[in-house]
Amino acid sequence: MSSADITAGSAEAGQVRVNKHKADWRGWKFMAPFAVVFVFVFIVPIVYAVYISFFKKQMIGGTRFVGLENYARLLGDQQFWSSVGRVALFTVVQVPIMLFLAAAMALAIDSMKLHGTKFFRISTFLPYAVPAVVSTLIWGFVYGAKYGLVGSLNDFLGTDIDMFNPSVLLASIGNINTWEFTGYNMLIFYSSLSTIPHSLYEAASIDGASEWQIVKSIKLPELKGSLAITVIFSIIGSFQLFNEPSILQSMVPGNAITTYYTPNMYAYNLSFSGNQSNYAAALAIVMAVITMAIAYAVQLRSMKEQMK
Repeated sequence: MSSADITAGSAEAGQVRVNKHKADWRGWKFMAPFAVVFVFVFIVPIVYAVYISFFKKQMIGGTRFVGLENYARLLGDQQFWSSVGRVALFTVVQVPIMLFLAAAMALAIDSMKLHGTKFFRISTFLPYAVPAVVSTLIWGFVYGAKYGLVGSLNDFLGTDIDMFNPSVLLASIGNINTWEFTGYNMLIFYSSLSTIPHSLYEAASIDGASEWQIVKSIKLPELKGSLAITVIFSIIGSFQLFNEPSILQSMVPGNAITTYYTPNMYAYNLSFSGNQSNYAAALAIVMAVITMAIAYAVQLRSMKEQMK
């Protein structure tokens, strides 16, 4: 090797060392399109909502700064707390039922003893692909006591079942949500179970473990991580309940579904029907904080369970 080659190699090595200290913006360039959309679609609306929540529109004098007045009013708003209590009850009842069914379906598919596994998996997930508006309309006509399936069953059996009765209306909405999202959560659980090596099952069977012992000792512990994710997503989705009651409002007789049936419905009606966008913004911010706090508490509990 000549001295010129050695010199060139040394210069190249020095150049490489110098380049190591330079900022590499290639990753940021790839992220730029998403970052721009994220800022303008997500960050800017949140900042604007917080900003307008400190103001109030008046018929005389226009919009004026009122500080925390909207938030103070919200604390004493019985309609708001009624809607929060309703979605809290909805979450406590509907989410465990949905996740239990999703986990049971995932375990059934993973057991390899279910005939028509592919068809079962696709048909279970299919309701998630149906838009919420269409799903609600389908179930709304099914629930109809005069024109739907429930009405036909009442005529045939001589019963008087009313799925739109105020006492069971929340359960009817919960059934729609369960039908929509059980398949989605099932796929999350099934994906988690798919990561378990089948050799582990074979070793457990050789040691004399029954099917239930394999589920209890191997499969269920593996679902803890995915369970935390599904619980958090389900809580967030439940507190954002809007489509189902909003669409059913025109199908339910009487005033069973009020304008403040859920927090999102209340905020929507305040903003677009009541011309109180500032107060609606305060409501949305408070609901976001409540939802984040609950989701964060669930995440912390899940992390502690996984660390045991």
